[in-house]
Amino acid sequence: MIRNISAVTLGTCSGLGAYFYQRLKENERAVSNSWTNTEQQVNPCAKWDENWDFRNVKSLIKPLKSSPTPQEDNSYNEKVEKLKPKAIRHIYLVRHGEYLDTTDDDANHHLTETGRKQATVTGQRLKELGIKFDRVVASTMTRAQETMELIIKEVEFDKSKVENCSFIREGAPAIPEPPVGHWKPEAHQFFRDGSRIEAGYRRYFHRADASQKTDSHTLIVGHGNVIRYFFCRALQFPPEAWLRINVNHASITKLTIYPSGRITVRTLGEAGHMPKHLLTYRIPRPDKNVV
Repeated sequence: MIRNISAVTLGTCSGLGAYFYQRLKENERAVSNSWTNTEQQVNPCAKWDENWDFRNVKSLIKPLKSSPTPQEDNSYNEKVEKLKPKAIRHIYLVRHGEYLDTTDDDANHHLTETGRKQATVTGQRLKELGIKFDRVVASTMTRAQETMELIIKEVEFDKSKVENCSFIREGAPAIPEPPVGHWKPEAHQFFRDGSRIEAGYRRYFHRADASQKTDSHTLIVGHGNVIRYFFCRALQFPPEAWLRINVNHASITKLTIYPSGRITVRTLGEAGHMPKHLLTYRIPRPDKNVV
């Protein structure tokens, strides 16, 4: 009798063991197939907005009825396929080189000798990477224009095709959090500059149009505050966090926008190509009475 009970118990335990082992293997397969998923509740602030650029294909098409006919369903799918992006957009953000802030007039804010060398070295780096830029955009401020000219000379881009944009001029994009004591623009400056810089972001950050057949490379030469703000906006981080980031002069920040609308940061403030003696991020502050 005892032998029979032991046999039954042993058989039951073996069966349960085999069952749980099988379930465990199934769970392992499920995790490996979708390893970023979790049952843990995600903070609403961390949710990714799939239609951040208002170009999600299904938001551009009249939605189907609750019970569409096969013909309506086919027509809808054809429209989706026609408007669906196919290409990838690579965006390179380069901060201007070091410059002298001798007066309040932007026309006098020329690159220093160090700044000119920084721009040239960055241009050489971009050329070494073999990048063929389809588009070059530059802030209209003097230091950005001079940086752009030195870079395009190295990458052999036609200056007549450069787009000069006042939207991406330097400014105060958003009230920073946490606040800083050494820099206190007037409150209205944040609203004035912020709306302009946001317009620049929306102009240049979006997934490719359906008509774009091949991957593209866009170079934007601008300013530290604007680049940091663009970085936060592109990753859907709080834009108020922009001042927590620092980027060196003539550094490279690269972001990739996929057809799905997902964004990846390839580099942030990359300056590894810069010789040590050319690494700077602050503006020299000479006596402003000396021009």
